[in-house]
Amino acid sequence: MVEESRYEDSGAPVINPSTLLARVIVRQILEAGVTDVVISPGSRNAPLSIAFHQASTKGLINLHVRIDERTAAFFALGIAKASGRPVPIVCTSGTAVANYHPAVLEASHTNIPLLVLTADRPASLRKTGANQTTEQARIFGKAVRYFADVSGSVYPMELPFNSLHSGPVHLNIQFEEPLVGDKSDNWLNDLTISAPKVFDRKTPGTFYTKSTRGVLAIGHDRGGLSVKVVKDFAEKLGWPVIAEDPLTFESAISHASVFLTSKTIADDLAPDTVVVIGRTTLSRSINAFIKTARKEIVIDPRMATVDSDRMADQKFIQLPVVEVQPADAEYAEKWEKYSLRAQKMVADISTWSEQLVAREIAAGVPSGTSLFISSSRPIRDLEGFAAARTGVETFANRGLAGIDGNISTALGIASQRKETIAVLGDLGFLHDLTGLIHKEKINLKIFVINNDGGGIFSTLSQRGVEGFEDVFGTPHGLDPAAIATSMGISAKTIGTQKELTTELSEPVKGMSVVVVDVPNRDANADFLKGIYKSISSM
Repeated sequence: MVEESRYEDSGAPVINPSTLLARVIVRQILEAGVTDVVISPGSRNAPLSIAFHQASTKGLINLHVRIDERTAAFFALGIAKASGRPVPIVCTSGTAVANYHPAVLEASHTNIPLLVLTADRPASLRKTGANQTTEQARIFGKAVRYFADVSGSVYPMELPFNSLHSGPVHLNIQFEEPLVGDKSDNWLNDLTISAPKVFDRKTPGTFYTKSTRGVLAIGHDRGGLSVKVVKDFAEKLGWPVIAEDPLTFESAISHASVFLTSKTIADDLAPDTVVVIGRTTLSRSINAFIKTARKEIVIDPRMATVDSDRMADQKFIQLPVVEVQPADAEYAEKWEKYSLRAQKMVADISTWSEQLVAREIAAGVPSGTSLFISSSRPIRDLEGFAAARTGVETFANRGLAGIDGNISTALGIASQRKETIAVLGDLGFLHDLTGLIHKEKINLKIFVINNDGGGIFSTLSQRGVEGFEDVFGTPHGLDPAAIATSMGISAKTIGTQKELTTELSEPVKGMSVVVVDVPNRDANADFLKGIYKSISSM
């Protein structure tokens, strides 16, 4: 209950510490050049929500509202990935805060600048049985780069902004009642927008080697490094390139994760030195191949934050200066030979399958389109069955490779791009249905690869164990297209290569879902095993 003394005779609420604090924080956020904020409705976060709404009304920030905090956080994650700018997320107290945790973890493991603003009751109410009050301070533990438990009416944002350069930041803000102040927006006048200063980094080290039989392996998100600088580095190095994301690096060896499943081929291509940029955590064949090298070099800025115990013969947190010998031409030719043979084999796949779908999507996504790839089977199939190309901007949640929040992340990315395509598995789609509730002017087409359950497990060692279908396969028996249609989204189901090609060629306008029905999970696992078996005689 708000005390009567907080009101003027007219009954209108007057300025109060909570409103002042919210305005101070929001003003600094605006002056830092932040362009988007994602809010979830709640009472305790009213001071921030009202302040951001006032700024939105004046055209100073894009306001997005999501009722599900988990969805909201992943949506913001997508915006941050696509824009490269910090994105604040705002929620009320209690369980709302905990629903941010999955996206905060993903942001932490990819150094994404997520600014987590959680509203809280005053500290005096903690552990007193007060409604919707829990211990929110440090709830995200080591997953955030900076934390502060904020109270009062003023808070400087210099340290939080500087910390955002290396990952998520959490401000737990205590708001006392009254939570609503005056209607004035004069506090938004005379803004001075300037990006926060970035601390200078150390001088790059030098990578020197006499090895001429080396390989460069590039993880999907390149450790957060830009495509351009990684391409420049690869060119200077001059070694064969294995890219977990072959749609970004046209000079990469196509289908490496497929043909390296052959021990004979892997032995023939055994490297002296491997340089790894970022993480390569999906393909078992690539990981096993890397470990055969006499020397492993890792380049990843995240070793300064979340991956500080990573093992390698030499480690760099930024791209080093390259001093190498000319590459062994015969060695490079071997890579090309195996890649060409694999390309022919992949091109000859005519059976309707998840592998054919991946091949066709990779080739058919129009240049200039952004592509979000879900974890689990889709990202593995695109790595293995996509021919190397360029012209597509790719994204994926590769920090922890979860299937949660994939629709929302794709929507966040699409909000910053003209046309976006997303490729999700059916469980990833069902896991994040609340991402479809709010509709904005976003052009996103979602391809749902539907094999009625967790197809990834049929390709792993769990296949065939007692109770497999119950605890791993988890068939749902649902119609994803009908679900999307019930939520007011255009949807259809396809099941042929011709239909898929047609869908890929059409412009992406508004929100739509295309369910791609594929053979059952066992059939897919057997087909994939057959491909790997044929590699040995390639």
